[in-house]
Amino acid sequence: AAELGKGSFKYAWVLDKLKAERERGITIDIALWKFETPKFMVTVIDAPGHRDFIKNMITGTSQADCAILIIAGGTGEFEAGISKDGQTREHALLAFTLGVRQLIVAVNKMDTTKWSEDRFNEIVKETSNFIKKVGYNPKAVAFVPISGWHGDNMLEESANMPWYKGWTKETKAGVVKGKTLLDAIDAIEPPV
Repeated sequence: AAELGKGSFKYAWVLDKLKAERERGITIDIALWKFETPKFMVTVIDAPGHRDFIKNMITGTSQADCAILIIAGGTGEFEAGISKDGQTREHALLAFTLGVRQLIVAVNKMDTTKWSEDRFNEIVKETSNFIKKVGYNPKAVAFVPISGWHGDNMLEESANMPWYKGWTKETKAGVVKGKTLLDAIDAIEPPV
């Protein structure tokens, strides 16, 4: 990744197999990646986020039990994503329209916000408003501040965000709580 000047894409690099994907720094095709949590065997369908490959995204999304909406927390990036024609808004709408009723929101790049609690809360508030309009219940969504680059709150609790006390979401079985993205994945309700 570093050789092509794509060092900041190091986690995506694992999933992006095509040479064109690695060079352009975007996912084009659907990538499957499996891992095990304490509760589940999870298959991640890494669907393209880029507009040019929306058909591939629809194919991947239509197979999902849960969507993880990864939102860039950086100044300007979040705002662009939720603007009227923004991809974040479009992806949430597509996921809901395709029948994906469970959602996790990972607010990424928290390192670029200097681990700001205010920025995270602002993003949670704005995101809650637009996902509600799409059809999701924000109270049933885990919101997790992460840094994919540093691994914060992905598998283990981050020391960089002591203000973050964890997420809470309502489920059919009651209230579920957790701290990390892995916890949120483990709290997905299996299909019946």
